Amino acid sequence: MKKNNFQNKLSYEPEADVLMLEVSKRPINHAREVGNIVVHFTEDNTPVLFEILEASRFFKKAENLLEKSGIPLHKPRKHVAIAL
Repeated sequence: MKKNNFQNKLSYEPEADVLMLEVSKRPINHAREVGNIVVHFTEDNTPVLFEILEASRFFKKAENLLEKSGIPLHKPRKHVAIAL
């Protein structure tokens, strides 16, 4: 089996509020959209790129669902500036 040396690439476009996860550099042939998630595939249906549309809203909903299910969330700590 051929080893894939590609490193996944995660990027965010704030103007469009789209989070993208590129998992391959292979050519995209087609895409499927389910809700606010778009998956781009190669000709042989291998996923290449995932897009989360309205990413801020998507992650807020995910956070709410996790809280309701009792799964603890690790929230970022607030940084405190100390004057020396």
